[in-house]
Amino acid sequence: MKLFIENELSNEERCSLLRRPIDFSIDNIESVRQICVDVKQRGDRAVVEYTLRFDQILLETFRLSSEQKEEAFSIVGKTFLEALQIAATNIRAFHEAQQRSTLRIETMPGITCWREVRPIETVGLYVPAGSAPLPSTVLMLGIPALLAGCQRIVLCSPPRANGKVDPYVLAAANIIGINEIYSIGGAQAIAALAYGTESIPKVDKIFGPGNRYVTAAKFYISIDPDGASIDMLAGPSEVLIIADEHADPEIVALDCISQAEHDADAQAVLLTPSRTLAEAVVHLVPELAKQFSRNEIIERSLQKSFAMVTASLEQAIVFSNEYAPEHLILNVRNAESLVSSIRNAGSVFIGPFAPVTVGDYASGTNHTLPTSGMARWFSGLSLESFQKTITFQSLTKDGLHSLAPTLLTMASAEGLEAHGKAVSRRL
Repeated sequence: MKLFIENELSNEERCSLLRRPIDFSIDNIESVRQICVDVKQRGDRAVVEYTLRFDQILLETFRLSSEQKEEAFSIVGKTFLEALQIAATNIRAFHEAQQRSTLRIETMPGITCWREVRPIETVGLYVPAGSAPLPSTVLMLGIPALLAGCQRIVLCSPPRANGKVDPYVLAAANIIGINEIYSIGGAQAIAALAYGTESIPKVDKIFGPGNRYVTAAKFYISIDPDGASIDMLAGPSEVLIIADEHADPEIVALDCISQAEHDADAQAVLLTPSRTLAEAVVHLVPELAKQFSRNEIIERSLQKSFAMVTASLEQAIVFSNEYAPEHLILNVRNAESLVSSIRNAGSVFIGPFAPVTVGDYASGTNHTLPTSGMARWFSGLSLESFQKTITFQSLTKDGLHSLAPTLLTMASAEGLEAHGKAVSRRL
């Protein structure tokens, strides 16, 4: 983990630190394009072949049986199931509170406009299970989909060596009531959801994180008119920590390490006006990392991570807003006072007792968040992500009559004569 002094950086060096170490590449899209096209054309046969090639598993059927799903409960144990229930309760409470009421307004006498919410009918949830299974992602995607009222919810997750989906992922799906589960992963799973196959239904929108090939497949199918919509293009996970001289160096180091263990491409950034804290954290991180089983992944991630000494907390906020982190930790005294100055972040963790872990699992907020600086224009996943709105307008004759001069003038200015006639004929 490198150490920088912001006041000693050139503008070019500072800009390089704002860039993510791995960019979404057009080469990734080209590498999965043929997979998507092949699945689109050949359906199940292509999915079987790619699963055999990439996962070394020959699948006879994709959809999991009820027996396989029930088996998961006996494997994961009572303690994990109890933890799932608590996490699900909190996530459900937070997302239930996001329900939108119908907006209705009379813009002029006799002209009433309103907006009503409708669920996206069919959604696909992708849950990775590479180096670590992600049952928490099942809760984060599945609960808002169920609350939104989506009519069909389809879950795909990569098969393990035995051809079955990870039991922790299955247990989470069972807890919240997702029943349609398929044991396929990778770009072929995204393509199957987007285009539909003989066994897997086509969906309207696809949600969920994944590696660069999954992300590239999501991008490709989102620009294909025959494909599907997507939630967002998720890059490697990241955390930015703003800490002052009162922060515990070991806690800050552990926050960096906990982010680094996600993936070798993950990034942890520390901003602090305290050089003493920055040096202590940089010293502690490699030593503490040795005690964790995923230390090789952590070490590779930390090579892309850095600490930077800023002139002040205010300067740290400026850099953070430019960086637009997925996760932002405010480990400072009176952290609440900084909240109003945060403009760009996926999810913010306030104070010394709020690690990213709580948002990853069970505080109630969603952990599917914008990465790679996309927090400048994207929000994290919410109930609204699984919904759309339809606008309505109802007019009386008097209402149309009062608006007619405006309509006829604007139609004439745009040279659309039939638009004007559609109004005048009614009157």
